[in-house]
Amino acid sequence: MTVTLIDVAQAAGVSRSTASRALSGSPLISPETRAAVEHAARALGYRPNRAASALRSNRSHLIGLVMNNLINATFHTVAEVVQKRASASGYQVLLCITDADPDKENDVLSMLGEHGVDGTIVIGSGRSADASNALLSAGRGVVNLIRSVRGSGAPTVLADDLEGAKEATAHLLSLGHTRIGYIGGPADATSGRERFDGYCRALADAGVEVDEGLVRTGPFTTEFGAEAVSSLLDDARSMTALYAANHEAVFGILPTLSARGVSIPDSLSLVCHEDMPWLRMWQPPVTVVDNGAAQLANVAMDLLFQQINDAAVPDGRTYRIGARLVDRDSCRPERS
Repeated sequence: MTVTLIDVAQAAGVSRSTASRALSGSPLISPETRAAVEHAARALGYRPNRAASALRSNRSHLIGLVMNNLINATFHTVAEVVQKRASASGYQVLLCITDADPDKENDVLSMLGEHGVDGTIVIGSGRSADASNALLSAGRGVVNLIRSVRGSGAPTVLADDLEGAKEATAHLLSLGHTRIGYIGGPADATSGRERFDGYCRALADAGVEVDEGLVRTGPFTTEFGAEAVSSLLDDARSMTALYAANHEAVFGILPTLSARGVSIPDSLSLVCHEDMPWLRMWQPPVTVVDNGAAQLANVAMDLLFQQINDAAVPDGRTYRIGARLVDRDSCRPERS
């Protein structure tokens, strides 16, 4: 038979309302009473009826986390921070993967709305303004993370990709490199657009013209990374350094460099954007632009909880988290 809240209350010797408050963490309940109710609930195997609770309170205690993929190491860090923060506040997380497909993304956001999530963090395609605005109109919190969404009324949290890319490129220029290859994401993604802009600005500041023959942009996939770096290695322009600004592509870039016998940094200096343990353990350890993944996630959760708990009205503002260069052993001065 199903154990009800009334059963728990009777076993603990309290009223139904007292048992409910105790299990919901109300500060009005004494520690002794809360302990008695929790003990009774465990002993009876009580499981709260979340659906009924959501109908009564208009709170589901669910948070949606929408991501393009599970390849990106930054997304792993985001998921870990969101899960820990949500759990500590009594929320469960619904993880949804969209493969950066705008149609899937919009379907997922609609589904989360139908399930009454209290809030959603979206790392998406940048083309979900209508779906995210529909959630906002229904009183649900929304935060766009890492990718901006034109027309969305939700706040957005971004890394300072432009400055990070400038610093990465300037670092290679300071070592005497002028033939710097670039592998980045598509221009319709915030990171793809801003990182390429940072690369171009650093070259311009140094009086170096952008050589389009050293530039490869494409999807956030391992396959693209392998194809792009092979194409650059086959090019007669012979780059002496590479800025890998497409994080997912790095999973194809590094194995391809190794398979083709390219010595890092003797034959090619390398900087990658976004850190992960794999890059620290690579031989040699790879210089990276750290985009502050944990801080990005924490700011996003702060903004989401402000909407959920404090009824803060989203104003569509963009918040930036600084990026920094982490210098390791994958770069060396260009040989004359």
